[in-house]
This record gives sequence, structure tokens and C-alpha cells, in this order.
Amino acid sequence: MADTCVQVLLGSGLTVLSHPLMYIKVLIQVGHEPLPPTLGRNLFGRQVYQLPGLFAYAQHIIRIDGKVGLFKGLGPRLCAGTIGTLVHGRVVQVSCAPSPLELLSSVQILGGEQKAADGSLQKVVNETTREMLARSCATIVTHPFHVITLRCMIQFIGRETKYSGVLDSIVTVYREEGVLGFFAGLIPRLLGDVFSLWICNLLAHFLNTYAIDESMSHTGAIRNCSQAVTGFFASMLTYPFVLVSNLMAVNNCGLAGGLPPYASVYPTWVDCWRHLRQHEQRGNSLFFRKLPAGKLYAVEQKRFF
Repeated sequence: MADTCVQVLLGSGLTVLSHPLMYIKVLIQVGHEPLPPTLGRNLFGRQVYQLPGLFAYAQHIIRIDGKVGLFKGLGPRLCAGTIGTLVHGRVVQVSCAPSPLELLSSVQILGGEQKAADGSLQKVVNETTREMLARSCATIVTHPFHVITLRCMIQFIGRETKYSGVLDSIVTVYREEGVLGFFAGLIPRLLGDVFSLWICNLLAHFLNTYAIDESMSHTGAIRNCSQAVTGFFASMLTYPFVLVSNLMAVNNCGLAGGLPPYASVYPTWVDCWRHLRQHEQRGNSLFFRKLPAGKLYAVEQKRFF
């Protein structure tokens, strides 16, 4: 219980600190560009038209809504984080309980064989399967709060106040879209989480098994580094699922950020995926953002077309 409370408190603190980054990233993903591109230089000193980065975007939000404006949607996101931690911990606790067959097989493994089994591919698969189950359950349970968080954020575009609180937002979503409205964008989010988890764990296992020698110094630090690198690589590969999920969560929800011209109305997430394949990725960078090729900036609409 104490460990769970520590995880909740630590997760809540990290959520508060990272919320402005997520807020700005969501606005960029939707296509809102309140500041026109400016002429600057890239890393190689070449002159290019650049879009405002994280700090310029944050200053723009502060000028309009103040510093508190950077934390729109924080309430439902904290709810999602707390509930998700509790659900994840409970599912892990239940799934880790050994079955009689596992207890019998563990008795037969002794000494060096136990050590070899701990590093086996089968162990990685079993642990990843348990983690996938726990994450999926937590994602499904907390997705309604994720939807409300995203919709609170994109109200900045049209200056709406439709989603003002957690309870009021729940009533609004249920009244206008029914139960299915709480799970808009769930499928691509689940797929992205599952693919990212498997890619990260399997790559880390193969690197630790075949690329890292046990005789090397600082082996533990190297293994931790490989886990971080594979996690970053997996997040890059699965970013399209995150983008599609976020766009579907706000698609056709009655807010300016979820309607044309900022977003097309997509019947399914597959249609959204196909449409985005023909366009440049949005929101995959917060610092070095260049002008999209072949795009024109509409000053009045504050977007590219």
C-alpha cells in the first residue's frame, strides 16, 4: 500500500511538471499554429523558415491565459494517472501469482539453470505479456479521462468553455455521444502501447544478450542505457498511433479544434490513418520545427493548408 501511494504521488508530480509540454504538443498535433513562421537558421547554418518552438508557443499561451493557462486539462489527467496506477498495480499483483504448474517447474530448476532461465527469452515474453495486460487494463479504464483531458486542451483554439470540470465534462460527453464517446481513439492508443512495449522489451533483451558482454565494466549501467534507447526508438516507431488516437479523441466533438478546417471528420481511425499518411507528421518535434513542404500559412485561420 505504501509503495502504491509513493507511485501515485511521484506520478502526479511528474504529470504536473510535464503537463505544459503535453498541452502544447496536442495543440500542434491538431494543427493549431497561432504564430507565423519566421526566418531562422538550422543546425547547419542554412536559412530556413521555422515554426515557433516550445518556449515561443508557451509564451503565446501565457500572454492569452496567463501561466495557469498552461495547465488546462490537468484535473482529468491527474485522475487518469491515479486510477491507472492503482489498476496497473492490482493487475500486476494478480497476474504475478504463480500457478501450480509454474511452482512445480521452478522446483526443477536449480543453481546455474535458474540463472539461465531468468535471462531466457521465455521469461521476457512472460513478463512482457503480464505488463501488456496490466497496461491495457489501465488504459481502458482511464481512457475516458484522457478524452476529457484532450478536449479541455483544444478549447484554447476556439476559446470555448464546453468542458470545464471533470464531472461536467463526463455529463457533456455522455449526453452528446453516449458511452462510446468516452472511448474515442481507444483502439489506436491500445495498439500503440502494445507495439511499443513489445518492441522495447524484445530489442533490449537481444541487445543485453548478444551485444553486451558480462565481463564488461558497468554492465548494469549499460543495460539501463540500452533499455532507455530501445524505449525511445519504440516511441518513435509507434508515434503515428499516438497522433491518430489523439485526433480521433477530439474528432467531431463540437469544438473548433475537432472540426474543419483544423481536422476532417473521420468515420473511423483507419480513415484518419490513411489521411495522415499523405501529410507530414505533426507534433513529433517541439524544438526544431521547420515549415512543412508545399504548405501555405493561413493567418486568419492560424493553420497550414
